[in-house]
Amino acid sequence: MQVQSFFEPSASISSPAPDPRAQTMSIATTAFSADVLNIDAAAVSAGIEGKIREIVLHRLNRKGVVIAISGGIDSSVVAALCFRALGTARVLGLMLPEADSSPDSLHFANLLARSLGLRTHVEDIAGILNAAGCYQRRDDAIRKVIPEYTAAYKCKIVLPDQVNSSAYPIFSVIVESPLGERTKARLTLDSYLGVVAATNFKQRTRKMMEYYYADLFNYAVAGTPNRLEFDQGFFVKNGDGAADLKPIAHLYKTQVYQLAAYFGIPEEIQKRPPTTDTYPLDQSQEEFYFPLPYERMDLCLYAKNHGLQPEEVAPLIELTTEQVARVYRVIDATRNATRYLHRGPVLCQEVPEVSDDVV
Repeated sequence: MQVQSFFEPSASISSPAPDPRAQTMSIATTAFSADVLNIDAAAVSAGIEGKIREIVLHRLNRKGVVIAISGGIDSSVVAALCFRALGTARVLGLMLPEADSSPDSLHFANLLARSLGLRTHVEDIAGILNAAGCYQRRDDAIRKVIPEYTAAYKCKIVLPDQVNSSAYPIFSVIVESPLGERTKARLTLDSYLGVVAATNFKQRTRKMMEYYYADLFNYAVAGTPNRLEFDQGFFVKNGDGAADLKPIAHLYKTQVYQLAAYFGIPEEIQKRPPTTDTYPLDQSQEEFYFPLPYERMDLCLYAKNHGLQPEEVAPLIELTTEQVARVYRVIDATRNATRYLHRGPVLCQEVPEVSDDVV
């Protein structure tokens, strides 16, 4: 997954500009609750399924969809939506493990495929990544701050606490020796960029394989970001951010879980903690990217999107008003830092004969 450079001025967590919606809305504190994210799962599913059929078969003129299934909740729900919309003969699930992938990912992806009756194919991309220098480049970057680091070590990168501190957020690397000893070091700008640039090979290689199979079968590629990830740029440009359609990009992750329950996605997958599955050490999404677990992050994002003030949100998610205000500032800073990821190629001059078909 893409991580924005917190070393760059564009990511500075400064006070956000006043939201004009906040001046026109009058919402009582008691009106805000977790219920705001409740959906009619049957109706939402039916609507998305109809859009998938219309987009894939008519707008894109493709015969079906390819989807990378990781055993996570988002790819599981997108796979289920595509299966319901198009039928098993028009959906191909790809499993794309690599050297740092958790064995659980393949297990849960297979569990999903069996539950839906999906056609699947496994492509181990470790050989491609190794040939491209992904692991070596990452290790070289880590050695700039931890010289004793070797390929026998495990690693992950983490952010400091963004809720309880207003300090400038800079990534650190945690490494674990073959003896189980852990060391943590603050990343320099060069080492941070080196680690991110190298690990982004993983998402771009996966997408390359997805489009290979899409070309092979005249299929479209279905992306899997939920609203929180899409809004906050939690993806790699031309990696997992690339797709022909993104069926759940408008749904908060909390709502994705509601669809999973409605579809009867295997309980093991529903209970699996969200993970990046990018580094050899286990890594939660909140230590890597988001300041809060998704349940509270969703509510903060919804509240900010609807002009609610921090003091209206704080009691529900058991934070102080200042802590919620910090989360709001993180949301603004992250949107600003990752805006580039959402942009397509910029033309120096418009070509009027070619129009964009934005899904």
